[in-house]
Amino acid sequence: MQLRLRYTDRSADDLELAFSWYERQRRGLGFEFPECVEAALRNIMSNPEMYQKRYSNFRGCVVRRFPFVIFYTADVLSGDFRL
Repeated sequence: MQLRLRYTDRSADDLELAFSWYERQRRGLGFEFPECVEAALRNIMSNPEMYQKRYSNFRGCVVRRFPFVIFYTADVLSGDFRL
């Protein structure tokens, strides 16, 4: 089964804002942030139930090196992951 990752509009906006904020803090840090987010997303996709439920059906994965949490729901049967 092919897994699909779907970003909500709000999550896409949050990622853009975080990128800009980190880049303003230190040149280049903004570009390190998406690399760490991608690593977290790979972990989520490979084992979606690994992370604890934080609220209702939403699980949370803390991004390494950054105070940023990816909240997601996973429909393992359909292969949909919503951020």
